[in-house]
Amino acid sequence: MTEHTFVIIKPDAVEAGHVGAILGRYEAAGLRVEAMDLRRIDAGFADRHYAEHLERDFYPPLREFMTSGPLVAVILSGADAISTVRGINGATDPTQAEPGTIRADFAENTRRNAVHASDSRESAEREISLWFPKG
Repeated sequence: MTEHTFVIIKPDAVEAGHVGAILGRYEAAGLRVEAMDLRRIDAGFADRHYAEHLERDFYPPLREFMTSGPLVAVILSGADAISTVRGINGATDPTQAEPGTIRADFAENTRRNAVHASDSRESAEREISLWFPKG
């Protein structure tokens, strides 16, 4: 069954020139790029994306990071796309990420960790509709 998921290639990975390498890993796993957009976001948009984290202590620095430079928003599709992407990305903390995962190879720390990915069908649907509204 084909599933859709949402990924952000974060400002640190864009700045470091890792966009192609990251997209290549998803495609090598059989996933298809359905939509992609290089953009900058403002604080209000970051707040909508991370709505569940607004009151958390870690959020203000995360908002500042996510609005610090261009990022790439991507919709990917394929069989078990959500779990496949999360496996390719690796653990949020790069020191815990398996060797060969995106975060093990490209992340600096838990904030500057190269990528974001939807963690469920519900979050994928919410994030896709926010970042790529039907119009």
